[in-house]
Amino acid sequence: MASSGAVAFVFPGQGSQYVGMGKELCAQFAAAKQVFSKADEALGFSLSDLCFAGPEADLKLTEHTQPAILTTSVAALRVLESETALRPNFVAGHSLGEYSALVCAGALSFRDAVRVVRERGRLMQAAVPEGKGAMAVVLGLAADAVAALCEEASGGEVVAPANYNGGGQIVIAGAKYAVARAKALAEKRGAKRVMDLPVSAPFHCELMRPAAEGLKKILSEVEVHPFTVGVVTNVEAEVNLEQGRVKSLLTDQAVRPVRWEESVRKLDALGCRRALEIGPGKVLKGLIKRIVPQLAVDNFETPEDLTRVKAG
Repeated sequence: MASSGAVAFVFPGQGSQYVGMGKELCAQFAAAKQVFSKADEALGFSLSDLCFAGPEADLKLTEHTQPAILTTSVAALRVLESETALRPNFVAGHSLGEYSALVCAGALSFRDAVRVVRERGRLMQAAVPEGKGAMAVVLGLAADAVAALCEEASGGEVVAPANYNGGGQIVIAGAKYAVARAKALAEKRGAKRVMDLPVSAPFHCELMRPAAEGLKKILSEVEVHPFTVGVVTNVEAEVNLEQGRVKSLLTDQAVRPVRWEESVRKLDALGCRRALEIGPGKVLKGLIKRIVPQLAVDNFETPEDLTRVKAG
């Protein structure tokens, strides 16, 4: 049901991490410090130290990156909830960010979510041997053209669109040489730019099937709670409020593309007039501005952002 002047909270995914994230929030707000303490306890090591001081090489390991971004995002969310009257009408997250969105919606406890995403990171890393998979960004080609050239380039191997990010940006993922063939075809077909992504595994494609199976098992041990707000999911780009669908949607998300452009357009169609990116970085802010320019977009990740966000 559309809501006039609604607010969307959106949460970033892998790639938005940086050493020092969350440090200032924890220094100034007990609500943030409490979230990081819970993460350290749940994981059995100091994720706080890793986020605040690095080393960067360790923070970039997928099994660390995923809980680190989730924790920083939820810490920022709890500060926002304690310091402002801002509340979302709808939430969404990009890939890993969907777990932060589910915590915001009350469907997953933070303790469960941070444990699950650490295992998710391990499973994704283990699904494909290092150096055997790849991801690349294709700029300036239509979605159907990218899907077609992936099919043509496959040669019996996996390569497919992994992220429909909007603004003419589509990420492809798959086997290393199949991705290389697809990149060459994209350049021939007039892509404005084609770039390799510095990732440790080819996310959101069929090569992640072993990770999806492992994730299914881990999620079977987690309780899903009633939603307080609808989540626009990556897999369907539709609002979900059904507890019983959460686990299958998260399992499918590992092997299916992130439909981010459609998700943002769905938020717009639902009447959202403001979107707030909560957590490290400003990647989603930039993407949203390109997809729906009329949407007012801001981000919240440091204490300095609070005055501006409050002002709206």
